[in-house]
This record gives sequence, structure tokens and C-alpha cells, in this order.
Amino acid sequence: MAADHPKSEPDTAPSHPDGGPSDRSTAPSHQDGGPLDPDTGLPEEDATRLYLAVLAAGGRMPFGAPPALGPGLTPQRQQALLEQLVGVGLLLPNRIDGCYVAVSPRSVAERLGADLRSRATRLLLDAGRLPAALDPLARAYDAVPRPADRTRRTVYLDSREDIRLRLAQLVSDCRLELLSAQPGLRPPAVLELAHAQDRRMLDRGATLRALYQPVALSEDSAVRHAASMTEHGAQLRVLDEPFRRLIVIDRRTAVIPAAEDHSRAAFVEDPAAIAYLVAGFERDWARAEQVHWHRLDTRSLTRTITDRVGRLLAQGLTQRAVATRLGLSERTVAGHISRLRDLYGAGTLFQLGWLMRGGGGRG
Repeated sequence: MAADHPKSEPDTAPSHPDGGPSDRSTAPSHQDGGPLDPDTGLPEEDATRLYLAVLAAGGRMPFGAPPALGPGLTPQRQQALLEQLVGVGLLLPNRIDGCYVAVSPRSVAERLGADLRSRATRLLLDAGRLPAALDPLARAYDAVPRPADRTRRTVYLDSREDIRLRLAQLVSDCRLELLSAQPGLRPPAVLELAHAQDRRMLDRGATLRALYQPVALSEDSAVRHAASMTEHGAQLRVLDEPFRRLIVIDRRTAVIPAAEDHSRAAFVEDPAAIAYLVAGFERDWARAEQVHWHRLDTRSLTRTITDRVGRLLAQGLTQRAVATRLGLSERTVAGHISRLRDLYGAGTLFQLGWLMRGGGGRG
């Protein structure tokens, strides 16, 4: 052993103060290598520079004479870089000639690639076994009685921009079901944004059920939106009753207005409150009317709205009540009433209602 190490290094350290083994020493051992990239197993940038310097020197580097890489690298740092290159297999210690020899990166890539694929296969197998292995613990966890959950609360957002952002985040996470009640008319820009978000949600396999008021039948943009959404599996119905705006995502979060102008919204996560809201939606859904959105044209749209106005007038509702019920303006309802008066030959609203209830024939 004394012939292998100079007397100036009694501790037989693998490195020399000048960054490499002395001229009389053998190459150091690099079984573990230095710090590598944990994801790829590749050496860091300075080690790559050292490898390129070895190539520039002809592919060989004496043990005690590493190439200069700059004043910022200490001998200890250069030794660590050497250990990285040897550990990954890009440099091979040649004890006979007392030098490091560069190794083809292609062979290193093949070896590392095989190692990574083998490790990935083992990880996939382990991942497949995890659910079954942890299932007894999961059942025990679910069986533990828990106190009432007081952490779920209602969060209020006070700007339309924040509301839209939070809604977009919730819809992007929706995996099972979205329930939506949308009274009145939605602006085309809002429909365009909702169309993009809902399409992606439906493509992920979630379901969408939405309620609209009859006013949606009077706008081409709303009809086009509804027809497109039904093509992708959504269900959209029309309800001849007043209802409030509501969105329920995966029955975990409900969004309801917290201001009349919809500038404030409440995001509810309490399970009891959500169950109550969903029950109301299901009741309205059962009473709502299915619509063949693709078959609607301008003439059928007008006729459909006019017929709905007539049915409500026949029930004794006033013009204002009809407007509220259908989500229309009183001016729009007045236009439909005018057409019905001409159709029935009625001079007054009272006479029109009487005639539509069967009190006389059409004039």
C-alpha cells in the first residue's frame, strides 16, 4: 500500500490539494459520483464544461492536471466535478496510464435510458399496487366518527372579475356534473366565455344541465349557444316560472347571487345548503320544458314566445306578471299581446284573456 500513495498523504485521501491525485497515486474511487440532476441523472453545467475541456485536450486528462475552467473553481470543486463525470460514466479512470479517458455519450445515454425505463416500470407497478395496499387503511379512516365540519364556509366575492375568475377555476376542476339556472338573457360575450369553458368540461366526461327562461328563445345568440351545447351532450330546458340564478359544481360548491345586480356572489360549500339548493333545481328541472334548439327559426321563435304569453294571460296573469314570469321586458310582452289581440279580435286585455280561456271564438 505504501507504494500506491505518497508519504505526504498518510490519510490516503482520494483527492489531492491541487484538485487531482498526485503523480504517483492511482485514480480515486468514484463508485457514488458527485451530485447529479435528481430527475435525469445528468451532471450539472460545470461538469459538462469540464467534459468538453477534456475532449478539447484530445479526450485524455492526467490525474493531476485538470484543465483550467476559470478562477471561480476551487480544487475541491473541480474534484467534485470529476466525481460527477466518473459517476455518470462520461469519464473513465485509466490507472495504467494515470489519466481519465472520455467515454462516448451515446453509450452513456443507452445505459442511463435503460436504467430510467427500468425505474419507471417499477414505479408504475408500485403505483398500481398502492390503492389495494392502502384500501384497508382507507376503510378504517372512513369509519372513524368525525365531529361536525365547521371549516366549510361561505365565501363572498365583490367584483364581477373575481367572480368570473373563481367560476372559471371551479368549472375547470369539474369532473362529474354542473347544474346551472340562468334567468334572463346573457350577453353574447358571456355566452362565448361559457361556451369555451363548458365545452372543455363536457369533453372531460362531465354532464351539464341548464335552465333558461323563455326569453332565451327570443335571441339568436342564446339559441345558437344552446344548439351548440346540446350537440356536445348538454341538456338545456326552458321554465315558464321565475327562478334565481344558481350554479352547482360537482355538488360540492354552489354559487348564488349576493346582490340584486349580480355584482356580488356567494360561494357556498356547506353540504346541507347545497343539498337544499340542488333539491330546488331538481324540482324546477322536472317542470321545465324540453326544447328542440336545432329546429328553431325566427318565425317559430316568435310564435313560441307569443304562445307562452297567451297561455299566461289565459291563466289571469297581468302584463307585468307575464313579463316577470318569462324574463321579458314589459315592452316585449306588449308586442306579443298586440299580435294576440289581432289574432283573437280582442279590444282589451281583459277581453283577450276571456277569449283565450274559451269565452268566445276568434274574430
